[in-house]
Amino acid sequence: MNKSTRDPNIKDQHLNHVNIDTETGRTVLTKSQSRKSWRMLAIALGACIFLSACSNSVTSEQAEQPSVEQTSNMSSTGDGTNNTQNSGPEEGAMVTPDNFIDTLMKGSKDVIYNQFSLELKEEVTLEQFKEATDNFLKDVTSWDQVVNAKMNNLAEHAWRDQTGTKGVRVYFTEDNQIVSLSIQPLETHEDTDLKLTQTEFKLPMKGEWYVFWGGNDVLSNYHYEHETQRYALDIIRAKKGFSYDGDSQLNESYYAYGEPLHAAADGTVVEIKNDISDNTPGVMNAEEPAGNFVVIDHGHGEYSITAHIKEGTISVKKGDKVKQGDLIGELGNSGNSSEAHLHFQVSDGPDLFTSRSVNIRWADQSQQLTRGKTIQGLPE
Repeated sequence: MNKSTRDPNIKDQHLNHVNIDTETGRTVLTKSQSRKSWRMLAIALGACIFLSACSNSVTSEQAEQPSVEQTSNMSSTGDGTNNTQNSGPEEGAMVTPDNFIDTLMKGSKDVIYNQFSLELKEEVTLEQFKEATDNFLKDVTSWDQVVNAKMNNLAEHAWRDQTGTKGVRVYFTEDNQIVSLSIQPLETHEDTDLKLTQTEFKLPMKGEWYVFWGGNDVLSNYHYEHETQRYALDIIRAKKGFSYDGDSQLNESYYAYGEPLHAAADGTVVEIKNDISDNTPGVMNAEEPAGNFVVIDHGHGEYSITAHIKEGTISVKKGDKVKQGDLIGELGNSGNSSEAHLHFQVSDGPDLFTSRSVNIRWADQSQQLTRGKTIQGLPE
């Protein structure tokens, strides 16, 4: 949804991403870039379609596509930590999510490169890959796994180094082909991470859902890099590791499409949009990043935005007083969105593109609303 940082390659310019630029999800390594320090590099190689919420996605189709992962909650060491004491597989051996980090640290870069998809190899040479990773890995001694998720036959794994300043993300197909790989610097915003809304919110949907983007770092939440969407969530519905059943080109095939949406807290409706057509999955509307949406003033300078609503389904109007749980519309695939999903955030003003995102105080604090987690919404 971030108009100021749109990337034409991103699926949903408003909320979702998979790249060094959390809003765009991808930055291709060029020859000139390969001569700079790793801090200026990001390798996000691949032509996969990932959920692209409202901001920008790896490719317009990557960032906002909500059905890309389902957590397996298993790390290569079992405790979420991946030490680099063991060497990677021998030359010619298969690189898998379990041995990827060891191979990157101690093994052969050629082995990893050999498993790149053809599209990735077209974007970066072996020499560029080696130079970038060699610079990037200096002073790294160990990794903690941040993401271990699988959705729609695509597995995502991400790690953060011992200092918390470097991150690695890789996507594997079922046959262990590497379709996307990124290396990137990480930063935190502790000043705002610890400041929660005064209003206590509940999730605006019912039943079981899946967090596609969420968390306080760019590996878990591509929005995090951007102040206007830092604590936004992109949420999809999934069953057995898939966000859809049937024809992937039909909105009706997606489990999230048409699901009822509710007011997350008491407040006054201050803005709506209800006439944006829903996209064909994979085709995004960058001119209207948020699509159809409802903005609610909850007091205390806190405004929630519920975005990507289905055309013509909004059941409230400007000036309406709503109670927590009241129906406000149905989830759709409008705006800069590649697939039916919910974009939800709270800001310090009603304008999504100029206001600052605020970390949300949830009524149920037992759930982790971070990437790859299955969560429970309102009772059905």
